[in-house]
Amino acid sequence: MGSGIGAERGVRVTQVQRILIVGPSWIGDMVMAQSLFMVLKQQQPQARIDVLAPAWSMPLLSRMPQLENAIELPFDHGQLRLQERRQFGRNLSANRYDQVIVLPNSFKSAIVPWFADIPQRTGWRGEMRGWILNDSRRLDKTALPLMVQRFVALALPATSRLPEELPDPIPVPQLTVSPADSQHALELFGLKDETPILMLCPAAEFGDAKRWPTGHYATVAKNRIEAGWQVVLLGSAKDQAITGKIASQVNAPHCFDLAGRTTLAQAIDLLSVAGAVVSNDSGLMHVAAALHRPLVALYGSTSPKFTPPLSDRVVMLYTDIKCRPCFKRECPLQHKKCLTELAPRRVLDALAELQNPVLAGESALCVS
Repeated sequence: MGSGIGAERGVRVTQVQRILIVGPSWIGDMVMAQSLFMVLKQQQPQARIDVLAPAWSMPLLSRMPQLENAIELPFDHGQLRLQERRQFGRNLSANRYDQVIVLPNSFKSAIVPWFADIPQRTGWRGEMRGWILNDSRRLDKTALPLMVQRFVALALPATSRLPEELPDPIPVPQLTVSPADSQHALELFGLKDETPILMLCPAAEFGDAKRWPTGHYATVAKNRIEAGWQVVLLGSAKDQAITGKIASQVNAPHCFDLAGRTTLAQAIDLLSVAGAVVSNDSGLMHVAAALHRPLVALYGSTSPKFTPPLSDRVVMLYTDIKCRPCFKRECPLQHKKCLTELAPRRVLDALAELQNPVLAGESALCVS
């Protein structure tokens, strides 16, 4: 058993050689699921692990060396399509999986493994699916406050004492990127590999209450460009209004607005060579953490107490305003002070800390 898994604690492991994981529907959650994959491989080095996941996640999963196959789930988020799931599950049965671990808590996420007739079907209880999962477990949210703990706990037998028998430490995600792919991405978008790059991830699909103001991002970008850096804005096509506003405020030749111009694979490749990253609480924040780039993570309506970036090269910034975290998509008080009062100077100071080699190997910093 590998280090960090708690072999000395006598963790009981059922020998399962062919494992299917039903993956999450969000980028950040899928990144954190890699910790589960790593634990499974440390427990059983010969195990073959496949992941059933949405099409968008294929480039992300291809950068997780613990996996044998990534299988595209041909259903959009929220679609039941029971008969199609039944046929899809029956087709999967040919793979003869020994166990499935279902990470989403929804009823429909457990249907395909049931139709695939996988002998051991493991997951947390939710949405009246106890009769589908024959290894259905009751989640103690107080004992397992972090999402990554909840994922990893499913690698242990149902009789395990939690959180005592969790791996200590839990292995953190580690995406792999080939130098050739990152170099190709730099050349494709006209970036200089000899000049440091600040990657800005100003979007957040959850809602505006997670988004640091565009003017604050522009201030940080201008500062880094004046210091000789390149600045790259990342996001999807839906984020172009946000990144376009930042780019127009910066108005400098070394500011590259790539929102909607990169694939997820290219975004990962670019993030892998970033000198530093500043991001809202978003999927790309977790990708940057899994690439172990120097990262400043900004929190508004949400909290790092459930899904923090899993890296030792991160500063998490948030304000101590009394109404946060509210976990709302839009600010219910319509002032968004939790983010507007998070000044650019604090981000610049955090970036300076992260560039200090003395701090590079220290634990993550949380600053209110």
